[in-house]
Amino acid sequence: MAVLVTGGAGYIGSHMVLALRDKGIDTVVVDDLSAGIASAVPPDVELVEGSFGDVELVNDVIKRRSVTSILHFAGSTVVPESVSDPLKYYQNNVTNLVGLLKATLRGNIKSFVFSSTAAVYGSSYDTAVKEDAAVAPESPYGRSKLMAEQIIRDAAATNDLKFAIFRYFNVAGADALGRVGQSTPNATHLIKLACQAAVLETGQFRLFGTDYPTADGTCVRDFVHVSDLVDAHLLALSHLENGGSSVTLNCGYGQGYSVRAVLDTVQKVSGTKFDIAVCPRRDGDTVISIADGTRLRSLGWSPKYESLETIVLHALNWERKLKQ
Repeated sequence: MAVLVTGGAGYIGSHMVLALRDKGIDTVVVDDLSAGIASAVPPDVELVEGSFGDVELVNDVIKRRSVTSILHFAGSTVVPESVSDPLKYYQNNVTNLVGLLKATLRGNIKSFVFSSTAAVYGSSYDTAVKEDAAVAPESPYGRSKLMAEQIIRDAAATNDLKFAIFRYFNVAGADALGRVGQSTPNATHLIKLACQAAVLETGQFRLFGTDYPTADGTCVRDFVHVSDLVDAHLLALSHLENGGSSVTLNCGYGQGYSVRAVLDTVQKVSGTKFDIAVCPRRDGDTVISIADGTRLRSLGWSPKYESLETIVLHALNWERKLKQ
């Protein structure tokens, strides 16, 4: 029996594959390598190159490897791009998901774990947002993920499929042992770009918007270490496989940091100063996004890397490794 990881050659998916492998869980990856990197998948883990929306391909993998659970990480994730090219996001995050779910139901899969996003909430001006808060996505990316969530719920209602939907806040950092990190070309993640500016001496970091209604005028985000997020997925998978009910879970620490605070932390931890160019706001960016993670912690989630400085240090270490 095996676990299928879609997008397992990507940033978060590759960390998930390592965690499953470390636990001795048989794992197979489906990834079209449009954003993932084949070398991020360990050589002893099978990588099937192709679309997760290809029903026949996924069905073949399920049958051949006796897959019992699916962890779905593949998809399109860049907010500004979703504004400029919304159809790409509805195609990949919605239409292709329907294909994956057809294969899931046909293969009699019992457990399905899905990567959603805090972008389904839109901007929250409360201290932290709970899973039952009103949803008001502000970008095609957020709307595509909200649609995907409902499709999963509707599909599961027709059979005995159990699911866990994770609403990620801002995922950052890298494997503490330096085995894998964020290597996606043209990455857009704040901490990744700030670490690149510090390590690669790119000379300038672009700060989008300093006139938001926050303490320092920049957006506020809840950052979660990628390894802690992966541990949450292992916990949810165990919960489902042991007969637990379907769940929707925020994955964040409940602590918000402004963009300027993150930049200050990167410069402090790296010991490097870099220029910051102030640019206009980007379409689709939410103002404040902080998680209430009570529900996830009640399942036994105990994160190890909650410090922003630790997240930044691991991300910096990865950038230094890439530079070698």
